[in-house]
Amino acid sequence: MASPTLVWFRDDLRVADHPALHAAVLRGEPIVCVYVFDEVSDGIRPLGGATRWWLHHSLTALAAELDARGLTLTLRRGPAAAVIAELHAQTNAGAVYWNRRYGLAEREIDAGIKAELKARGVDARSFHANVLFEPFTLQTGQGQPYRVFTPFWRACLAAPAPRKPLPAPSAETVHALGGGSSDGSANSPGGGSSAHLASDHLDDWRLLPTHPDWAGGLRDTWVPGEKAAHARLRSFMSQGLPDYLADRDVPAIDATSRLSPRLRFGELSPFQLWHSVAHSAPGAAGFLRELGWREFAYHLLYHFPTIGTENMRSAFHAFPWAQPTDEVLHRWQQGRTGIPLVDAGMRELWQTGVMHNRIRMVAASFLVKNLLLDWRIGEAWFWDTLVDADPASNSMNWQWVAGSGVDAAPYFRVFNPELQAKKFDPDGTYINEYVPEAGTPVYPEPMVDLGESRQRALDAYEVVRGS
Repeated sequence: MASPTLVWFRDDLRVADHPALHAAVLRGEPIVCVYVFDEVSDGIRPLGGATRWWLHHSLTALAAELDARGLTLTLRRGPAAAVIAELHAQTNAGAVYWNRRYGLAEREIDAGIKAELKARGVDARSFHANVLFEPFTLQTGQGQPYRVFTPFWRACLAAPAPRKPLPAPSAETVHALGGGSSDGSANSPGGGSSAHLASDHLDDWRLLPTHPDWAGGLRDTWVPGEKAAHARLRSFMSQGLPDYLADRDVPAIDATSRLSPRLRFGELSPFQLWHSVAHSAPGAAGFLRELGWREFAYHLLYHFPTIGTENMRSAFHAFPWAQPTDEVLHRWQQGRTGIPLVDAGMRELWQTGVMHNRIRMVAASFLVKNLLLDWRIGEAWFWDTLVDADPASNSMNWQWVAGSGVDAAPYFRVFNPELQAKKFDPDGTYINEYVPEAGTPVYPEPMVDLGESRQRALDAYEVVRGS
């Protein structure tokens, strides 16, 4: 009897350069593809609204890619350990393969599942797929995790070069293995086999907003899925990369890669990005350094798993954060602070699900330094509204701006939104797109005086220094 291979998709919603899927093909048995929507296991953080929207459409695209190869994506919702155990029992799978995750809760779940499967004699394996360098392979000369980016990135560049991307399986190859995995009850008709697995219907997960439907701007801005990700990569390599270093800080120019949500959901792998870049091309080193910043975030998440909830610098436990009021918080969230560059960024975020990186730093600095609000408040808002909300990068970047992280910007570096606007949006193109009423009588007065609030932040920092 056939002994199928169960391939468990997670943050790797692609068919190319998917080591778990590739290994399943090499094993030579029918393949069962499954995605488990787990927001109930201990320690798993529920997705925000924007990432739920993206997940719905990315799963739809993945189902179509698998269907084109004679495979069906089975959808299940619930605690991953119970769901995988149930699927194993239903399929009599001889192997269960997945690509690794790096958060502590995820690692503990995966380790428990692997141990249980191996005790039953199942070939349970995880694969290196979603970071260039495994966090547990890099350490300082003292045998400690890196806590500063520059030496970390030097160590990455000195390590063996990242492997080349793996090919996607062909329909012919899958057919030779015995076809797909279910009776077609997932979202695409797919190929069938004797497994006849029941599948949830994606619409029943209610990932999309309905009352109200606030996702119009996301639909206008993005097309999730692996094909769209590769199309954007090709466009960036030909049009954005040559002038990347010169233009990347100008928010009115489409100079950044806009690949972050593709990496977040694994529609592209970092290996595909690494080998797509002509390393001698103008802008290549700067762009790859940004990819390295993502690597550093996962390195920190692996070694310091509370990065999303606790100050990495313990001295910041004594920081005298202000008590937020609904009025103050809502004005920042809605882009009504009276500071045009901050408001433009916050409105871009709400409309499109992203914010230009330079403006992210400005908007975050305004919250934690000019308004003296805890960085975790901002991190939570970005988690809910960013389509690229990433458990490693989102937390690390907020701690970096706040000054509480291990590789933090000096606390006394307070971004001045007015000076930043003069330097990076000198003709007001970006501000006018999102805050057309700026400079008119209907635009609100600034919430705070930038100079006075900066000094309050520096005075508050003396409490940290004193501790």
